[in-house]
Amino acid sequence: RRKSRRTHSRTNTSTTMAALSAVAPVLNKAPVVSTGKAANTNSMMVWQPHGNKFFETFSLLPPLSDQEIARQVQYLLNNGWTPCIEFESAEKAYCDSHGWTGIDYNVNAGYYDNRYWVMWKLPMYGCTNPEEVLQEVRACTRAFPECFIRVAGFDNIKQVQCSSFLAHRPTNDRTFAAVNARQAGDSPMGGGGGGGGGGG
Repeated sequence: RRKSRRTHSRTNTSTTMAALSAVAPVLNKAPVVSTGKAANTNSMMVWQPHGNKFFETFSLLPPLSDQEIARQVQYLLNNGWTPCIEFESAEKAYCDSHGWTGIDYNVNAGYYDNRYWVMWKLPMYGCTNPEEVLQEVRACTRAFPECFIRVAGFDNIKQVQCSSFLAHRPTNDRTFAAVNARQAGDSPMGGGGGGGGGGG
């Protein structure tokens, strides 16, 4: 009986192992994905850390045309956001410190004196036409040609700003730089060797 039980046990074990092996999934190695650039360190570029200024969305692009601004305003309106025009002088527009009040940021985390720019008139509640916003941008530009001007979109339900982009740069502004001028290092792939200068 003992021999019979052992034989039966071995047979069951062998049968179970064979069954498990038959249904065990076969795991294939994941394919290696490469852009082909990682092996070539000369194709890597270094982002310029000095004077690389940005102002809101799209500020790395050349100044927007009226048609491009209108399209962005239409996007705000399609989302139900209220357009608002703001402006600020070049000296105060770029937020790289806690401003001119000397407030200790250690006790006022997240506070910036120039977080908010000066508002041009009131938010454009009920605006349905991008041309209305363009007219106000032009009027603001005529009044303050040496200021940065931006269009923001506010959600009146959530009470938050949802979007913002530059609509005008000062006539003497020299902060704009193309993307390939915002990085440094020689590259056989193109890139912007040596680049620098302020960004915008």
